Amino acid sequence: MKSEPPGAAAPPPEPRSPTLDAGALARLRELDPDGRHGVVMRVMAAFETSLLRMLVQLAAERQGGNPGVVASVAHTLKSSSASVGALALSQACAEIERRLRDGQAGDLAADVERLLSEGESALAAVGAMLRP
Repeated sequence: MKSEPPGAAAPPPEPRSPTLDAGALARLRELDPDGRHGVVMRVMAAFETSLLRMLVQLAAERQGGNPGVVASVAHTLKSSSASVGALALSQACAEIERRLRDGQAGDLAADVERLLSEGESALAAVGAMLRP
């Protein structure tokens, strides 16, 4: 076992590869078990298109955002992201939507940044699946 010299910096952690939930992907594959109809790829492509559009909307809300718009985007993405296995995005959407719908604005700029970050991760994972 090799020991590090005192004061040596630990190596940086390996970058985490964005992933989609295996269970959600398995449920999608059940819709087209032999893959003949390309259901999984069509669903992923549709999600990617929708997510790109929603990320543009969110980015527009960075400065002086409208809580109603952010809640609406979060609501739209909540279910679709869960269905493709982007569970971190889905959870962020659910939490932010719930709080905004309850009238608790909180830090809207931080919410927008969180959704953008989770959305970009989901976009990377879907892109990796569509274009291996």
